[in-house]
Amino acid sequence: MRMHRFLIVCSLLLASVVTRNAPLPAAPPNVVLVMTDDQGYGDIGALGNEMIDTPNLDRLYGESVRLTNYHVDPTCSPTRSALMTGRYSTRTGVWHTIMGRSMMNTDELTMAEVFAANGYRTGMFGKWHLGDTYPLRPQDQGFQTVRHHGGGGVGQTPDDWGNDYFDDTYRHEDGTPEQFTGYCTDVWFDEALAFIEASQDKPFFCYLTTNAPHGPYLVEPSYKQPYLDAGVPEPMASFYGMITNIDENMGRLVARLDELGLAENTILIFTTDNGTAAGVARGRQQQNAKWKGYNAGMRGQKGSEYDGGHRVPFFVRWPAGGLEGGRDVEQLAAHIDVLPTLVDLCGIEKPEGPPVDGTSLVRALEGNNEILRDRTLFVHSQRIESPEKWRKSAVMTERWRLINGKELYDIQADPGQESNVASANPQVVAQLRDAYEQWWASLSPVFDEHVRIVLGADEANPTNFTCHDWHAPQQQVPWHHGMIARNPEANGYWMVEVREPGTYEFRLRMRPSSIVYGLPAGTAKVRVGDVEETAPVEANAPYASVTIELDAGPEKLQTWLDGEDGTSRGAFFVEARRVE
Repeated sequence: MRMHRFLIVCSLLLASVVTRNAPLPAAPPNVVLVMTDDQGYGDIGALGNEMIDTPNLDRLYGESVRLTNYHVDPTCSPTRSALMTGRYSTRTGVWHTIMGRSMMNTDELTMAEVFAANGYRTGMFGKWHLGDTYPLRPQDQGFQTVRHHGGGGVGQTPDDWGNDYFDDTYRHEDGTPEQFTGYCTDVWFDEALAFIEASQDKPFFCYLTTNAPHGPYLVEPSYKQPYLDAGVPEPMASFYGMITNIDENMGRLVARLDELGLAENTILIFTTDNGTAAGVARGRQQQNAKWKGYNAGMRGQKGSEYDGGHRVPFFVRWPAGGLEGGRDVEQLAAHIDVLPTLVDLCGIEKPEGPPVDGTSLVRALEGNNEILRDRTLFVHSQRIESPEKWRKSAVMTERWRLINGKELYDIQADPGQESNVASANPQVVAQLRDAYEQWWASLSPVFDEHVRIVLGADEANPTNFTCHDWHAPQQQVPWHHGMIARNPEANGYWMVEVREPGTYEFRLRMRPSSIVYGLPAGTAKVRVGDVEETAPVEANAPYASVTIELDAGPEKLQTWLDGEDGTSRGAFFVEARRVE
């Protein structure tokens, strides 16, 4: 059946309106999907930025079919969950980047699981940001080879302590740490290339997701100095330097695919996860900078409901399939379309799973300009415990943008979203509001649900988790190592699933187990549902141990480290072990 569908796809490609200069592939294509972090539409030379140096991306732009009206969520985890599943991120349980709301529901069918079910080798390299504990990790979600950092960025709380982009420790698919030599982006590309070279005997799916150019903006001085010399202010100079390093690595990737004879039948995609984070000068930078940045004329940046927050580049090149030559596809498209598009392009079967929200873009990629002209798509940026209606939302059609349910922009006439025309177009506002109401109602069943950290599973015992995933007011969540180092008096709770009943030992720490750090004298407490136990803590003990009997089932878990000096905080790092 798989080969039959593949031949059907080949026949459709042959009948396409696009002229095909290359022979059709005799085997299912490989897929390499590169997604960078916080790089906006305007952070590429070929898209109009006259300052940034991206010769390899510029070349890929010229060789690719480009989606010019492609949208993602305005921040990291939501985009990744939608890309992986073909479903709006909120459906998957993801609408934040911390606070337990960046963890994707395990009932979802991921892109990696789809490819693996069709005999592809699957590898993931870089940033995952959809959960750090079993069964939420990339290796639990269909990826067979994994090299990744923890949390949403290098140096965030779940990441290995001391990582700073250079010579860092990253994790393998079996969870073991390894210290690598070199800059983070170079490492991700090195490992991805090693995976590609080892997978030539069968189709492969390589998901290469850099943490750069996400902050902190750390890069070798040689990459940022040319921008400083040209009058680019910090942190934009470092941000641009990180992108130039990415571009250099994209050149390595493309060259190696050529050398291995794989370029012709490899679908190579380049995209990003949200609008620019540092590609536009702000505040005093804006006033004093010689170069003020470039945002392709759009309003808004990362996190924004305006197009600058969620319209991003998307290049796809597949010479054997006729996707090449430098063409633009103007139809409205989104991250939810990538999975169904790849299923069609590769001629593979999608296993049974939740219904997707996206649609295949194959005919549009082939050059059909008539289809997909009447779509309505949605994005929002919630970043709170429970979603709020209309919060930082955009309802999008090919012509219109309805922002927060109130502002209306004709995006074709006003791409900078400067003139609100809602009062002049009440029927359009009403129509788009109605579409949003229906979409919101379809999402609402998940608002009160929680993606839970699993305790006591045979597959992962003990379970290690951190305050990154506390449910608490955002200002109380220590989500990166710098906050942890200040030892804030903060607390929150985790939503957990006790997989097996029994005796559990909880080890409560203020630093990860790899770091020697003494606790203050006092009392440790663990509460799981209605069950609570305490234990004394000796001064300078590396951890506090609390043993508790638990029944199986979903619960709320909270910890306390109460010092004799009157301080009180939750444990920043917890190890929960079901005692055999």
